[in-house]
Amino acid sequence: MKYQITPIRKDFLIKVRESGIDDQNQPIVHLIAEGGEPCRDVLRRAVAGEELILASYCPFSKPGPFKEYGAVYVLANQSDEAISYDQILLASNSENDYFGDNLVLRAYDNEEGIYDARVVSPINAELTISEFLAHSEVKFIMARFTAYGCYALRLDRK
Repeated sequence: MKYQITPIRKDFLIKVRESGIDDQNQPIVHLIAEGGEPCRDVLRRAVAGEELILASYCPFSKPGPFKEYGAVYVLANQSDEAISYDQILLASNSENDYFGDNLVLRAYDNEEGIYDARVVSPINAELTISEFLAHSEVKFIMARFTAYGCYALRLDRK
């Protein structure tokens, strides 16, 4: 099955960078990267010294019991970096791997209810994604970081 990473919403990036308010209408946090923070807008780890924003983000569009917000790091300033939205960034055994050792994958249906969920290693992620997308009921998949639960990305069918 083919999928595409859904970019973080542009209106969110404008709002946090220009007004300093996140998706829960609370003030964002400005910080300087220590290095290694997962930058959601560019799908890579931060480099020490980069200016970051930590904010609450909601990738859902419908109300319901599974609608949730997740903390995200984004660059404080817009970047023109080339970003690939065609495949999930999996382990390359580098300290800069976007996901690290484990991630949570959650499959959602058309009503944005959870259809299935698993904790996987990056090595098994593609297999799990394929298994989830083999079910016609699955509309999209969310990935979150295991330890802190931060929002990592959303995968939509192509």
